Amino acid sequence: MSHKQPQNQPDKFRDSLATIMDDGKRNWIYPKKVSGKFYRWRTYVSWLLLGLLFAGPFIKVNGQPLLLFNIFERKFVIFGAVFWPQDTYLLIFLLLILVVFVILFTVVFGRVFCGWICPQTIFMEMVFRKIEYWIEGDASQQRKLNLMPWNAEKIWKKGAKMFLFVVISLLISHLVMAYLIGVEEVAEIISQPPSANIAGFIGLMVFTGIFLFVFTWFREQACTVMCPYGRLQGVMLDDNSINVAYDYVRGEPRGPIRKHKEELQSEEKGDCVDCTLCVQVCPTGIDIRNGVQMECVNCTACMDACDEVMLKVNRPTGLIRYASETSIQSGNQKLFSARVKGYSVVLVLLIAAFVGLLTTRSEIGATVTRFRGMTYQERQEGEISNLYEVTFINKTFDEQTIELEPEDESFSLERIGEKAWIVKGQSKYEGRFFLTKEKKDLPFSQGDVVLLLKSDGEVIKRIKTSFVGPSGAQ
Repeated sequence: MSHKQPQNQPDKFRDSLATIMDDGKRNWIYPKKVSGKFYRWRTYVSWLLLGLLFAGPFIKVNGQPLLLFNIFERKFVIFGAVFWPQDTYLLIFLLLILVVFVILFTVVFGRVFCGWICPQTIFMEMVFRKIEYWIEGDASQQRKLNLMPWNAEKIWKKGAKMFLFVVISLLISHLVMAYLIGVEEVAEIISQPPSANIAGFIGLMVFTGIFLFVFTWFREQACTVMCPYGRLQGVMLDDNSINVAYDYVRGEPRGPIRKHKEELQSEEKGDCVDCTLCVQVCPTGIDIRNGVQMECVNCTACMDACDEVMLKVNRPTGLIRYASETSIQSGNQKLFSARVKGYSVVLVLLIAAFVGLLTTRSEIGATVTRFRGMTYQERQEGEISNLYEVTFINKTFDEQTIELEPEDESFSLERIGEKAWIVKGQSKYEGRFFLTKEKKDLPFSQGDVVLLLKSDGEVIKRIKTSFVGPSGAQ
């Protein structure tokens, strides 16, 4: 339906969401099936992105997955490069770069990301919605089916749709788990009975339930209620930002075409024929003619619907198009404003800093801590020893033999269980060792000891740790 507002309250529509009725109940959106060049191109883009998304866990770069976000082991792989907790500062820089890029992209192109690339939009509009159209029909048929009493037709259609929704939600949950723990671990979980890996099975079921809930019931509310991006666009957009926009200069005053009533056509009208198709195809239920709105995800459905009508009434297409407020008012588009230039400079500086940090980061790292819950051990030989845990990180792609040596030669190091510390490429290794020193030569009850981290005989890093002795040591 149309969202015309009283002329004395032109912005009244901003006081409520299109998905909420006046009594506070859910206004279920039934978007009309759309076709057109933009929808066709969005379909092609969605096929490409879905293909990359599902192929991602299987793509290996130098033996590592293309992308892995293992929050459980604090291991992140981005385009084959492994990042460990010691590389947190690099991940922070990556996050800053992403945030600034999103801001810059939004300032210039509005919410194009939401309509073309966002996984929520792609799965909802290009997967689940297509299945719904295929089984239940277009918007009017879906309304009719939902109002119909439960009979054989409704049970069959709803059951078939829900079965496919569950299957796809299961696939998505397995995909998410593959990006979190790796495709090999997921394959191991699904090849065993649930009792063999109850935590993994529960995780898959929880993810499946979340996705089924989002795409079956929550739907567009994920964009209009949960996602903060729509609310942030209000502070990021300006009059030069390009959005899906209605050309009110050309379209107003709107009015239907009345054939054979030439006397009523004497009043000059705009190109908008007030057919409300732009509202009927909108997946968030808004009227784009009201201007830029938080709920608009720039999906271009209204552009395709309007262009189809304009062709039928022999008027130019583009009444609803990608445009900025400036270009609608003056006909000129200014992309490189002062804000865009400023954000671009910040983005370039962040990228340069990230590249510099990435190229200078140490290829081998180590973290040494005294064993928790223990102080020192007094040996029969008159020595004092401390037990330590060490975690080695090998960021190279080659196997490395790593050594630790006390800088003070009066200390000795004894490895536990291993003759040598050999760490495979792009992996970590955890070990234990003792540091010992003659009690009579210990000048303190607690002090610092420096360990030399070596690889192939070359000192890579000096690591400081503490050593504890008897309280009477002087």
